[in-house]
Amino acid sequence: MGEKKWLDFYPETVPKQVDIPSITLYQLLEQAADQYPEQLAVIDGSRELTYKEVKESVDQLAASLYQKGFTKGDRLAVVLPNSAEYIITYFATMRLGGIIVQVNPLYQLDELEYLVADASPAWFVANDIQQKKWHALANSKDIRSLYVPGSEVDEAEGVNRFYSFLKEGVSTELPPEEVNPSHDVAVIQYTGGTTGRSKGVMLTHSNLLANVEQSFAFSDGFLQVPGERMLSVTPFFHVYGMTGAMNLTIFAAGTIICQKRFQVEETLELMRKHRPTFFPGVPTMYMALLQHPASTPDLLSSLKVCNSGSAPMPVERMKEFERKTGSTIVEGYGLSEAAPITHRNPVTGLKKAGSIGIPIPNTDSKIVDRETGTVELQAGEVGELIIKGPQVMKGYWNKQEETAQTLRNGWLFTGDLAKTDEDGYFYIVGRKKDMIIASGYNVYPTEIEEVLYQHEAVKEVCVFGVPDPYRGETVKAAIVLTEGAARSAEDITKWCSKRIAAYKIPKHILFRNELPKTVVGKVLRYKLIEEERENETAN
Repeated sequence: MGEKKWLDFYPETVPKQVDIPSITLYQLLEQAADQYPEQLAVIDGSRELTYKEVKESVDQLAASLYQKGFTKGDRLAVVLPNSAEYIITYFATMRLGGIIVQVNPLYQLDELEYLVADASPAWFVANDIQQKKWHALANSKDIRSLYVPGSEVDEAEGVNRFYSFLKEGVSTELPPEEVNPSHDVAVIQYTGGTTGRSKGVMLTHSNLLANVEQSFAFSDGFLQVPGERMLSVTPFFHVYGMTGAMNLTIFAAGTIICQKRFQVEETLELMRKHRPTFFPGVPTMYMALLQHPASTPDLLSSLKVCNSGSAPMPVERMKEFERKTGSTIVEGYGLSEAAPITHRNPVTGLKKAGSIGIPIPNTDSKIVDRETGTVELQAGEVGELIIKGPQVMKGYWNKQEETAQTLRNGWLFTGDLAKTDEDGYFYIVGRKKDMIIASGYNVYPTEIEEVLYQHEAVKEVCVFGVPDPYRGETVKAAIVLTEGAARSAEDITKWCSKRIAAYKIPKHILFRNELPKTVVGKVLRYKLIEEERENETAN
């Protein structure tokens, strides 16, 4: 055991190991600005900033924060959509050795109170529209605030405005940068909340830089320096967008095209106007593009590679997208605890539909038994996916017990169920907590979802287990039908009966207008399970 068969499928031009420089995230930006000062760095609506201009704004904001008492280790909560202000705030915080606390701008007061209590940020930067919400927190928690100007909220006396505050630091001299890249935390990245209360993942400068270096090496020359254009709609406050869209583009001295949230018509217009060469997306984005009549091969012809992450991409939808558009989707896998990318299908070479691919450079991975986590399993056997590499987190913020459970003997235990094939390619089967045990049989929701996605009337689906007095658990499927489709539960089960074993066939079918999702489009299985429990209690 322990044989790394996947290394045989590395393209010849992709190194199996890469050197990770001991630099900070600020120095990543500094290098791009020094080497390519006039290269276009950011497109945000009608605004365009060069690397020189971005670095000047970063230094000014850092100086202003320093002038107001910001010191190394201070936490700053950034509550912004993809924007120039997000990028400036992020790297200004890095310059001072501070810690970015990632916050979803859609969070409501209860969610914000939890994050503030957990991370204790001294500062936050938000849009004007967040002002009332954060004012209540700031009054009780003594948090300093900066607001990015907008037209939706009246100007308030005494409120710090982002750009006027930034200008205050023009004449302030910055202190020497004293950051230990491998030790000092750069970001507290809260887990997606798909299994309940979020945990703060501590990612160091080295964790994040390692993942950038690994991703660049695995792009196999498709990502050139400088000049690539990254259409960035996956949120920067999500680890996938932070690394795969923002940090990676700055490493390659490319142009970040900001989109604040996914709207398919706006995405297509940005593609037409700015001709992006890379697009990191999630399955729901690709499915929306797939169904839009304007998604033609000509419109998407500027794209070199489409990366799909955050959730498994249904195989049939991936093939359909590629047939319709002529684009190539490269599927991979990652998680917040690994900054996030650990596996990816090679851009060139063998790409297996439905597989998350193979470990990227400097990364080891294996499948172990679910009971003890100590026995490595053979190809085809389902167990827990574990990972080792320089991108693996330092631990969970203020959660030593959870850290000890997740990081064991140098390995990150992901909680995901997976298997490998004879070539060493990895396949996600589901979450340990999501597995359904029906009449003693193990049932993996992802497997059933893949089958249901092959049905022409199924637009979206989520499979989960519900209590059953006889079987222990039984299978339920929540389905969103394609527009105009009319199907009954009997139609679906009859169709499934010809394709999967009887014990896997959903015994309950729930048709819905939409499925609950995270901001990046990951379906919230636990929300459906909670709804089911509430309905049971009510009845």
